[in-house]
Amino acid sequence: MDRGTHFTFGTHEQHGFVAAFHASMPAHLAHWYLEREQFEPVPDQPRLFRLAEPERDGPRRTRQAVHDLRRHGYTVHADVALDPAASASPPRPARPNGLMERRRRVAQAAAGRSPQRGPAPTTSPPSARPIPPKPTYAPTVHLTASAAAGRSR
Repeated sequence: MDRGTHFTFGTHEQHGFVAAFHASMPAHLAHWYLEREQFEPVPDQPRLFRLAEPERDGPRRTRQAVHDLRRHGYTVHADVALDPAASASPPRPARPNGLMERRRRVAQAAAGRSPQRGPAPTTSPPSARPIPPKPTYAPTVHLTASAAAGRSR
């Protein structure tokens, strides 16, 4: 294992998907990270961990562990099949599904005028409306006794 590498991931004929950490890595920290990534210590092998339940989508979970540890800033070496950077599937060719054509038709319909509606009514701008004249008298307000008393609280 390279001295600058913190973790190494691979496959083992007896233990399945395994991870090991370098001696320069603090054991308690490596143990903490690998347990969070669902790896468990291998008995009688101090720095070797195996993936718990490898039959439950083991390759994907191991690639995810490699990705997570790299994201945390650790140097990780992994077999080609378990390295998310090396084993990324090639982009799938785009199949025509008619979505772009449908979007184009919807955009054209939204931009046009609906045949169900008649012509838009013409209105004059608000400033052109006449303002009613001010009244020459003062309005009188009549209050009744019941309204003046109000409600009791």
